[in-house]
Amino acid sequence: MAPDALIPETRVLAIASHVVHGYVGNKMVTSVMQSLGCDVSAINTVHYSNHTAYKQVKGTKTSPDQILDLYEGLRQSNLNNFDVLLTGYMPSAHCVQAIGKIGRDIRFNAGTKPGSFFWVLDPVMGDNGKLYIPEDEVPEYKTLLREADLILPNQFEAELLSETTITDLDSLAAAIQVLHKKYQVPHVIITSLRLTRDNRTVSSRVPSRAASKPTSATASGQQTPVESPHIDPARTHPASQSMQDGESERSKPEDPDAGASTSRQPPVEMEEQDEEIKNITIIGSTATSDFKPRLFRIDTPELPLFFSGTGDMFAALTIPRLIEAVHAASTPDADLTSKPSWRSPDDVPADELPLAKACQKVLASMQSILNKTTATCREKMLAYDTRAEKEGCGQGQEAAEEKAKKRHLALMEASEVTVPRFLRELVYPPEVEKFRPTAVKEGDRVPQSVGEKEPDELNVLHLGVGKDGEGGTQVVDGER
Repeated sequence: MAPDALIPETRVLAIASHVVHGYVGNKMVTSVMQSLGCDVSAINTVHYSNHTAYKQVKGTKTSPDQILDLYEGLRQSNLNNFDVLLTGYMPSAHCVQAIGKIGRDIRFNAGTKPGSFFWVLDPVMGDNGKLYIPEDEVPEYKTLLREADLILPNQFEAELLSETTITDLDSLAAAIQVLHKKYQVPHVIITSLRLTRDNRTVSSRVPSRAASKPTSATASGQQTPVESPHIDPARTHPASQSMQDGESERSKPEDPDAGASTSRQPPVEMEEQDEEIKNITIIGSTATSDFKPRLFRIDTPELPLFFSGTGDMFAALTIPRLIEAVHAASTPDADLTSKPSWRSPDDVPADELPLAKACQKVLASMQSILNKTTATCREKMLAYDTRAEKEGCGQGQEAAEEKAKKRHLALMEASEVTVPRFLRELVYPPEVEKFRPTAVKEGDRVPQSVGEKEPDELNVLHLGVGKDGEGGTQVVDGER
């Protein structure tokens, strides 16, 4: 490692969405990770002109065969020796299968050296009780869980994957133990949790807050993908929950080639704050050797604007910061980098885990960047509104709608998180101590049996992978 390098030389393959303008998906991921010293190769699952919150977009989806063909080109040239795989939005079940093949091939190429390959899986499936993907994609995601080292679900996705309803910290701890024990996932971070003062969660089965006042004449309402079954590659950040109030920013046109999307979008400026909930919480865990959770939490102030791609920023920052923390925790006698999935010994407390240390820096960087983006956005929109007021907009409904559309487009542009302008905040996160992780004691109360698989009446143990009735099985000893 060079004296001034943040992390050792690290090759990352990122498979996610792409936009020509703005910073979501691989555009965000590449910018962030390269800023922190990673060598990033990108395979794009969709190609869009811009993110879909603009309400109009052109572009295409990448087919599973095209994804595999691109990877095959890398393999033929001996360019598939990646240290990390980051996978985000996948537009179909067949794409999930293709990514699984790629991940398994990279892990196989890593050989028998533990810790030489790490897979971060962001399971983009839905939110607010609604799927944003075809139903047949969910079991395919479950087949990938055992392959991943770290997963980044939101509350709804964690409930889907663990088949556990999350209502409080006890049930959240149980859900994470299921992911640790049943699917053998070493590391889990659940993002965008909204907790009441008594640590109960806001249900993921309904929108997380009442609709805020739209900033244009177009009504936002509480539209869900059931009403407009579009999918979008972008994710949200724990500090920008407002984008989850209606149709998620993940939505996208079903057929981008056909032209512009006219689907409604969530409010972009939040008029009210829930008086009881003013923070967004992430809760993470690294499993012990017997797959018990070690839970930590970090609370971040909720911000008043809509942002695109901040979930991608979270994932992208987590990779180099976790690598940094793992190296810092290693000693000549105990090299964590050579341990499978970089999992810490059982005696490391939750708030001292490398994963917790990484999240602390990640959120410090993001909060600073988003606060500055918010201030810049407000300045730009004030100037825009001043100009628009002088110019006028004509009379009638059509003129009003055109004015609202132009303002919305201006607001989307003003709220773009232009990460190349925030290199200092990425590399040197400010006020890190404000985001110190704390241990969550509820993780110690989960019964040992939660997440354990029991054989059926024929002593066949279903391993929790593959589609229901079609997945891996094991015949166990009758005396078990």
